[in-house]
Order: sequence, then C-alpha cells, then structure tokens
Amino acid sequence: MTRILTYLAAVNLFTLLTTFSVGLLSWLRGAVVVADLNYPLHLYLGLFTVIFNLGLHCLVFIYFLGTGRWVKEVAIAYKLPDEPHPRLTRELKRWTFPVALAAMVVPIATAAAGMAQFMDGHPAQPWRVFLHLGLALSSLLVNVWALRVEIRNVTTNAGIIDQVMREVERIRAEQGLPTNAEAWNASE
Repeated sequence: MTRILTYLAAVNLFTLLTTFSVGLLSWLRGAVVVADLNYPLHLYLGLFTVIFNLGLHCLVFIYFLGTGRWVKEVAIAYKLPDEPHPRLTRELKRWTFPVALAAMVVPIATAAAGMAQFMDGHPAQPWRVFLHLGLALSSLLVNVWALRVEIRNVTTNAGIIDQVMREVERIRAEQGLPTNAEAWNASE
C-alpha cells in the first residue's frame, strides 16, 4: 500500500499543481470568461483534481479501517495483547483521519470558491478571486502536509502488519500448526 499511496500522492500533487498553474495563468491573462481556452481547462482540471483528491484520501480512510479491523481480529483470535499492535493501529488511524479530512475539505472549499467566482460573472469581485487563490494555495500546502503524514503512518502500519504476521507464525509453530502458507495451500 505504501508504494501505491506514494504513486497516487505524486499524481495528486501533480494535478493540484497543474490546476493551480493553469488557473493562475488564466487569471494573469485576464481570462475570466468561458470563451478563453484556459478558463474551461482550469474548470475541468479542478473538477478532476478534487474528485481524484477525494478518492485518494478516502482510500487512506478505507485502508486504516480495514487493516485496523484485521489487526484487532487477529489479536483476538490469537490472544495477542492490546499493546503494542492493536493499540498502535488505532492511534495511527486517529492521527491520520483528521489530517486526511482536512486534505479533502480544503480543496472542496477551493472548488466552491471557484464556482462562486464563476457564477459572479465578469468582472469578478476581487475578494472572491483572492479567496479562491488563497484556498488554492492552502490546498497545495495542506495536501503536501497530509500526504507526508499519511505515507508515514501507512508505512508504520505496514510494519505492524508484518510484526503481527511474524507473531502469528510463531504462535502457530509453538502449537504445532502449519504455517499460514501451508494452511493456505492446503485449502486450495
């Protein structure tokens, strides 16, 4: 998951930066009407970017919900103590969720401010332009911060899963049970 998240994070940052750059170029050229090519390009890039951004951070939510539940169930089944693994997965989830949520809310607010500017007509009210610009910059910064936190926590969580698997293999060996790989192959 760490590798997938890293690739998706790079695409997310690229789309955020591209959308920001096209919007800034459009604004600097004075293109605030649909007839200019940069304007609709910025609009559609913004829509794609926000949807991709939401998908990426929702993937992180789903990952922590699923792996947290898995670690909890394995700990119950093999009578592993709550410390350190199940508790740490819960803590990682608690540390990651607010950050991921912020990384989703700020681009949504940016898109809303952009549409408010679009609906305002020409010429747009200056405060709406600067609100949209400020939120766009905030989207970039919040996502850089959030992705660093998410990648760090997903990497830590992957290590926890490896440690739980090693502990399960040790318990299975002590009890004379086949390894997970042997049990899996026997079930096929």
